[in-house]
Amino acid sequence: MRILALEFSSAQRSVAVCQETSGAQRSARPTTLVNEQAALSGLPDGLQHQGRARSPLRAAAPCVESGLRRATECAPYHQSVAHAAAAGGRSTRAFALIQAALQQAQCEREDIECLAVGLGPGSYTGIRVAIAIAQGWQLARAVKLLGLSSAECLAARLQAEGRAGRYAIAIDAQRNEFYVATGEVTPAGWRETEPLRLVPFTELQRRADAGEQLVGPELTQWFASARELFPDAATLGRLAAERSDFVAGEQLAPIYLRPTAFVKAPPPRFA
Repeated sequence: MRILALEFSSAQRSVAVCQETSGAQRSARPTTLVNEQAALSGLPDGLQHQGRARSPLRAAAPCVESGLRRATECAPYHQSVAHAAAAGGRSTRAFALIQAALQQAQCEREDIECLAVGLGPGSYTGIRVAIAIAQGWQLARAVKLLGLSSAECLAARLQAEGRAGRYAIAIDAQRNEFYVATGEVTPAGWRETEPLRLVPFTELQRRADAGEQLVGPELTQWFASARELFPDAATLGRLAAERSDFVAGEQLAPIYLRPTAFVKAPPPRFA
């Protein structure tokens, strides 16, 4: 199954095209990290790709993880990644990213069978853009859809890097608060001990001061000891490949823990 993964929940937007390998390739499970900051010719400024000039879907070579300093095991799926390394910006050139990933994978939009979307928590606008694309794609092509937590994506990245231990995965929630999920990364996966919840800055600061390992996007601007890590589409695609709980487009919704509240405007007054 060919999966198009969209991860727009952080300042680093990314898209990946993933395809299952053959049985022989699956047993070999090769891994390589190539050309880490190469610019993809013809893309707008700020868009980057990871990969060789040849198609990663045709090569018996390896999946490429964006932003890693070493190779990580992503078999049994090859992945083509177009990566927007937005430094300080939140804009999303979504269709340029998608087109770049499809070109790298040497496949067409019609070849995509499943879309996986990072549901956050994170950038509400970015997540909404990804959901809108997935919903429209399903209307046009009747593809399968999956929504996955971006916190789960971060935990999977830690596991892929072999970083076992207890972590607090933290994502900026604005308003002096953070989304935080706590758990253990083991070779078998992520074992959550505290589910995702909103915590005030002061609580997270106390936990950092106590030596707890904090991981998440852009955390170092608040906590010097934190590890900065972004959810990425390559990992999202790998997670989606192991899932079968597909949903209809209208069931996709951002992970947003705050209750929705509206204030009714007073009626207009006429002189």
